[in-house]
Amino acid sequence: MSKHTKYEAQVEGNSYAAAQAKFEEIVEQLRQEPAQTMRHDEIEGLVETAGRELLRRLVQGHMDERSQRRASEPVIDAQGQVHPHKRMNTRGLMTIFGEVSVKRQGHGGIGIEGLHPLDAELNLPEELYSHTLSKRVAEAAAKESFEEVMTEITQHTGVEIPKRQVEELTERAAQDFEAFYEQRNMGLSDGLSDTPKSKSTGDILVITVDGKGVPMLNRDLRAYTQAAAARASPHLKHRASKGEKPHRKRMATVAAVYTIEPWVRLPEQIMQELHPADVPTAEPVPRSPRPRPENKRVWASLKHIPPEVIGQALSEAHQRDPAHAKHWTALVDGNPTQIEALQAEATQRGITLTIILDLIHVLEYLWSAAWVLFDEADPNVEVWIHDHLDALLHGRSSLMAAGLRRSATLRGLSAEQRKPIDRCADYLLNHRDYLHYDRYLSAGFPIATGVIEGACRHLVKDRMELTGARWGMDSAESVLRLRALRSSGDFEPYWAFHLKQEFQRRHLSLYANDKIPQLFPVSIRVA
Repeated sequence: MSKHTKYEAQVEGNSYAAAQAKFEEIVEQLRQEPAQTMRHDEIEGLVETAGRELLRRLVQGHMDERSQRRASEPVIDAQGQVHPHKRMNTRGLMTIFGEVSVKRQGHGGIGIEGLHPLDAELNLPEELYSHTLSKRVAEAAAKESFEEVMTEITQHTGVEIPKRQVEELTERAAQDFEAFYEQRNMGLSDGLSDTPKSKSTGDILVITVDGKGVPMLNRDLRAYTQAAAARASPHLKHRASKGEKPHRKRMATVAAVYTIEPWVRLPEQIMQELHPADVPTAEPVPRSPRPRPENKRVWASLKHIPPEVIGQALSEAHQRDPAHAKHWTALVDGNPTQIEALQAEATQRGITLTIILDLIHVLEYLWSAAWVLFDEADPNVEVWIHDHLDALLHGRSSLMAAGLRRSATLRGLSAEQRKPIDRCADYLLNHRDYLHYDRYLSAGFPIATGVIEGACRHLVKDRMELTGARWGMDSAESVLRLRALRSSGDFEPYWAFHLKQEFQRRHLSLYANDKIPQLFPVSIRVA
């Protein structure tokens, strides 16, 4: 419009009259009996309930005021079609204060879908529920069951949302998870997230991956698990017998990436930490304070196979250290698929990656072997574990494996009896390239997967294994994503990104040149 255009506003009525009337009603109610003799908690309840209606009327008044806005130029869609026909339409919007109606002018034509520029200006969602209400559902769904989400939303807003809609809102809320991190990793965060800088964090960059089962509906189990479930003949009708696998879980791949300062230690210090009573030293070996993980990001996925999640983890790591100036380490539990994927990704990206086998996982194999050689109550088993742990921490895993086999042979154990010992020896030999704990300790590298173990418990087990839970794929993946965002401290920047994506999908992409027509009040007169 030209710079000579003048606008003259004409006030027509008071859109907030209903809100003002409600406010006066609340004040009068507080002045009269029985409010004058109520307890303070009763007053709070009265004001909260009545206040919701006041706030709803304020939002409704604003929507009524905005309904007077009209497009100042022709409305043209993304296909270049002009929408000449105009017609007033009304839609509902469920806010955190209750439902309001939004009256707006639609622009259409013969055989073309109508457009509503005011919807775009307000960034209205496709469904009934507002983005603020959707955010509250998403935050609650990341913490508790869908039934509890329904109860919490009603308690805090007075709004009732059916369970199916809670699930749908959760899925829509998480749909931009991968796009958010892809954009951030490409350096296109647009100020939505304070991405960690390589120079400001510790010199060790840690990648760690694990798996955790999620109980699923049969249709969303992997094919081989479905087949195993079909072949199974359970002894009991309603639960599995001892040692019987129910074949109802699908493995989620859990990943974590963080930086940390080097923490140089001696094998004796690790021995002290794990077996303080057995360390043969006159006094404790002093050690420096344990450094904390920095800028930790954790996430989990059921849909993506382990190599894909590992690829995401290395992309996240690259975003933190694009010059590969840090010491890249990967903590694993010995899973061959994970190790192969880490090696392949590292080779493809030209990264020097030190793969470290989790010490605690190795100890589990040692204990299994120990119970073959010692009675359950024999105190000498701790001395045996102590000696083998000492050898392990000094980098003598291959010699230890040979010694285990020799012990089994000298005792004349049968093939069945010595199975745990042979299993332990095989494990040590097959993973000997990842058991150089003497080198790792002197370099200050982490040697245990406490971060990923915590992530498996917090991200997956604590929420996904609630009593009786059986998940569909889309709901489970969405909840895992929302929990990951919260755990990584990224929920707020993600939500800002999500709203931008919603605006692009729902509104901007529908108009020519991605341009929403400007709107002005209908009472404005152009001179």
